[in-house]
Amino acid sequence: MNNIEKGKLGEEIALKYIISKGGRIIERNYRTKMGEVDLIAKLNGELVFVEVKSRSNINYGYPSEAVNYNKKRKITSVAKYYILDNSLENLSIRFDVIEIYFNEKKINHIVNAF
Repeated sequence: MNNIEKGKLGEEIALKYIISKGGRIIERNYRTKMGEVDLIAKLNGELVFVEVKSRSNINYGYPSEAVNYNKKRKITSVAKYYILDNSLENLSIRFDVIEIYFNEKKINHIVNAF
């Protein structure tokens, strides 16, 4: 399985995880010229922008470590655009990271990651 396939599989696992927690997926792979957000969901009354990071092992670090300053900046820019474009007001939002560990078959949901 190549990295693109692993990424898609990780996003599918994260999507099912969010739904299992009572969330509703609003957008998947929402793209603008500024960047992309993997998942946008409604969860517990909040609009959640989710970055999904998958790894087979941690030889190159933990998945969430790949969400660096530049990635966070892009995600927040896309989120601002999404909120303005959809005329959303007075809405509680947050930014989560969901780590998928394939070999351990484990999910780590980091709420309010940034």
